[in-house]
Amino acid sequence: MRKKIFSQLIVVAALLFMTAPSYSQDPNFYIFLCLGQSNMEGNARIETRDTVGVDPRFQVLSAVDCPDLNREKGQWYTAVPPLCRCNTGLTPADYFGRTLVENLPENVRIGVINVAIGGCKIELFDKENYPSYVETAPDWMIPMIDAYDGNPYGRLVEMAKVAQKAGVIKGILLHQGESNTGDKEWPAKVKKVYENLMADLNLNPDSVPLIAGETVNADQGGACASMNTVIATLPDTLPNSYVVSSKGLACAPDKLHFVAAAYRELGSRYAEKMLPLLGYPISEGE
Repeated sequence: MRKKIFSQLIVVAALLFMTAPSYSQDPNFYIFLCLGQSNMEGNARIETRDTVGVDPRFQVLSAVDCPDLNREKGQWYTAVPPLCRCNTGLTPADYFGRTLVENLPENVRIGVINVAIGGCKIELFDKENYPSYVETAPDWMIPMIDAYDGNPYGRLVEMAKVAQKAGVIKGILLHQGESNTGDKEWPAKVKKVYENLMADLNLNPDSVPLIAGETVNADQGGACASMNTVIATLPDTLPNSYVVSSKGLACAPDKLHFVAAAYRELGSRYAEKMLPLLGYPISEGE
């Protein structure tokens, strides 16, 4: 009798397994990892125009819980800003995603994961050595780091693995460097972060480009504009990396952060750099 009941249970379990909903990776869901400091975090105030008309094909995976926004960590939402944490501002990721969905086939969706910390050095994303950086971080930075359980890199990887169940990681967006101004080793440090991401997420470097944005340009009196000469050397150190110009993009009075209109344009420039890398060359005149 017991053997018969056991056999019936096995049959029922098998039927449940066969009829349970399955979630497979969608090759047309393009995922992009976004990291850096305050200009990737988003410093400009979000305007009404930024919150309306967001195509649901553009999604954000929340990296933190935001009860006031009805968002939970690890869940997908239409990419209405803020895209980083609960109270951050407009970021290049906003108009990067919007520009992509406007220029890609309708069956392609875009997803972003944004983990960024205002004021941080690239060392905060060094998976081996970040604890020593956190130990010396200023008090005002600690709550932001704590939002990622003390390990922003670890949270980025955690969320990326969640995203890989739904789509395919197609690229990495970086905006960081102000806090490393003058550091000639910055390209090598970025390369280390990139290579760790490739290893931890089982990604092929040949198919996952990294795009880095310049700091506020010298033509706007950028306080860290000298860092752009270092950023320009990144492709010499890291294959499949590219640099987006900040030329002509207006900044806030602090000469460190962009204004909202500049974030929109910078995000579009990231997208225009990424589109050909995805196999969608931009036609002349666009």
